[in-house]
Amino acid sequence: MIMTLFRLFLALWVLVLVPVPGQAQSLLSFGADKTAPAAPDTAGTESERLAEALKQAAAAGVSVVVVDASGKLISPAQAQTQAQTQAQTSPQTSPAEPGSEAAMMEGGSALMKAQAQVKTFRQTLRERLDALPNSVNEVVYILRATSPEGRIMTYVQVLLWNIAFLFIGHLFAHFVYAPKIAGRCVMPWVMQNPQGFLEKMPFLVVRFTAGVIGSLVVLLVALILGALLMHYPDDLSLEFTTTAIFATYFIARTVSDLWRMILSPFLSQYRMPHFSDRDAKRLYYWATVLITFNVSSVVFSTWIADFGLNYNVYALLYGALTLVAALGNVLMLVWNGRAITNAIRGGRAAAEVPWLTRAVSYGWGPMMIGYFIYGWLRLAFDLVLDLPTGIPPIAAAYFSFIAIIVVYGVINYAIEHYFARARNRETLNEGLAEAEAREAEGGDLAPARPRHAIATYEALARRVSGILAFVAGLYALVLIWDTGNRLMANPIVDSLLDVVVVLFLGYIVYHLFRIWIDSRIAEETAEDEVGELGDEGGATGASRLATLLPLFRGAILAVVVVSVGLIALLELGINVSPLFAGAGVVGLAVGFGAQTLVRDIFSGAFFLFDDAFRKGEYIDLGDVKGTVEKISVRSFQLRHHLGALNTIPFGEIKVLSNYSRDWVIMKLPLRVTYDTDVEKVRKLIKKLGQDLLEDPVIGENFIQPLKSQGVIEMQDSAMIIRVKFMTKPGDQWLVRKRVFQDIRDLFAREGIKFAHREVTVRMAGDEAGAATPEQKKAALGAVQAAIDADMLDEGEGSGGSGTGSGDDR
Repeated sequence: MIMTLFRLFLALWVLVLVPVPGQAQSLLSFGADKTAPAAPDTAGTESERLAEALKQAAAAGVSVVVVDASGKLISPAQAQTQAQTQAQTSPQTSPAEPGSEAAMMEGGSALMKAQAQVKTFRQTLRERLDALPNSVNEVVYILRATSPEGRIMTYVQVLLWNIAFLFIGHLFAHFVYAPKIAGRCVMPWVMQNPQGFLEKMPFLVVRFTAGVIGSLVVLLVALILGALLMHYPDDLSLEFTTTAIFATYFIARTVSDLWRMILSPFLSQYRMPHFSDRDAKRLYYWATVLITFNVSSVVFSTWIADFGLNYNVYALLYGALTLVAALGNVLMLVWNGRAITNAIRGGRAAAEVPWLTRAVSYGWGPMMIGYFIYGWLRLAFDLVLDLPTGIPPIAAAYFSFIAIIVVYGVINYAIEHYFARARNRETLNEGLAEAEAREAEGGDLAPARPRHAIATYEALARRVSGILAFVAGLYALVLIWDTGNRLMANPIVDSLLDVVVVLFLGYIVYHLFRIWIDSRIAEETAEDEVGELGDEGGATGASRLATLLPLFRGAILAVVVVSVGLIALLELGINVSPLFAGAGVVGLAVGFGAQTLVRDIFSGAFFLFDDAFRKGEYIDLGDVKGTVEKISVRSFQLRHHLGALNTIPFGEIKVLSNYSRDWVIMKLPLRVTYDTDVEKVRKLIKKLGQDLLEDPVIGENFIQPLKSQGVIEMQDSAMIIRVKFMTKPGDQWLVRKRVFQDIRDLFAREGIKFAHREVTVRMAGDEAGAATPEQKKAALGAVQAAIDADMLDEGEGSGGSGTGSGDDR
């Protein structure tokens, strides 16, 4: 008996998990190869013979029994003969007459056909409801006939006894198996603070496996108790009932353990979705109750169908139970909608997530509710019209969700295992960099540079894993709904799938090149200091590779887009040869009509190949100057130190001065009075230059020390003494501030006075004392004009930064 029950249990497991088109097939057919019990030798009444025939039919897996008008049993051969005779004698069905309803339906539109189907559905449903009382009586009669004791309560007793046995087995698993066996195997895997799939998945899988084994232990104990305590005869109907009960328990417990693995309601450190403890427990309880009801409904309806009972009862009961299940799932989604939305966003606000994630977080609820409603309506329509139903829609949704979870978990575990060493090295380097930054900046960390959302190969692999998991779930859902494979065999759908695959591969290829280029750019610019807004500029720019790689990145994107587009057109059956000819014509037209554009592009290419300037360098074009901020194909942008952003086409460049190469000389004019000892000033400046070379802050910035160039100009009210120094590009501004400060302090200590600007105004006839207010105002205006002209001349002809040109004497 135990082997028979085990075989029937495996059969029901396969039936429930594998999508089978058509109505639920009878599991009793597993015993149909056995010889049916012979009819009793003693003849009884007609009712007894009919009951015995029904029992034999149920034992043999026969769903239909044919009787004549008097209630006598007709053999299959007789039934076949009568059917052939009726087919021969009955008139042939004539084709639909023109203008009739059938003819209108055959040539009508989709809307008319749908209306006809709805009408047929309503009529059939009304007929089934009208026949329901007789159908119930028939079910009662068949159940009594198939029961070994001739009463329905036998099945109820079997149900109650098996529930009791399962409860005892659950107690045994809870108090014996869990602490003695499962606990010893699971507890060594527990960690206090696991991180990622690599550390969480092993424990979750081990615990799920232990839970499945625990369910099998419960079933084993229940089977042993049933074999020892239940003394029913060896009847196939009771064995099938027991198998259905055990299968319901095992499937419900297994799916509940799967939800426990995903949500981890009682061990928050192993929870991968972003749920709070309260939300995780609530969703787990909801899912457990609903999956138990769903499985019980499907198995009970299958039990009724496999007994060959009246189809009206099966269809109406199955439809009512699935309606309750659909409403329960909708309530679960509504009740836990906010928590699920927050988990989809990863606990972040809507504005902080990508647009696709934000759209999914907003649209998943209505889509799932609509799916449950449509799925139940489709199932009800098929049940009423006696059409193939396949797997229930709710079960299809669960299978799709399980496919997504399994694929996503396995791929991410493999990703973390593959990138574990690189991730540890990166974490160590980041920690060392932060420590060095704190030590150098006195505890203040420099702001992190903005990074792309997919900045590493691991991030790309995770993005791809999410896409593959979604595709796996969608494919599983399509296989479940499209059991005849009509959708996948459609040539249009096949071409669209090829195009999607090509786009997906192009997406991966582009990001692979982009990540490599971005990583090289980061390596080239790792040592570059980020200047503050408003700096004068002139610092050393990025390397030549860091300047050209962004252009290569754009070129690779263009190549990938064009290649993917052409391949997609080929997959759709479009001839791309005329496109190449058209591209040549367009190229010629662009070459002749857009000569300025062509000149800009070629000029920029030669400027970059000649390494005339790089990103981050300070250049002067005569009319504009500033720091190179961005370089494109036909132009580049200069940021002036006052904030203005200038865009210059490459073809407009005539002369280019680069202040960020090799070295910079800074010349500073000093105005002193005529009684100043020039030799003393020279010695003091030389001594100050030697002291600045030993300064711990700016000493390393000097290439040549500070020195005096002597008197370079004699003005009306002052002598101009010029000093100069040489530094690395970009360091001259910091050094200049320090040089001005030290020279002021030095002159104050040595009694050297700076000359102030003086303008002497002499009025005709030495009548200054009798000057009118208008004359004084005119004199002041002349003084201001003279001062402005003097300062302008000084700014054009003296001190500044250069590359060694000018008067160095």
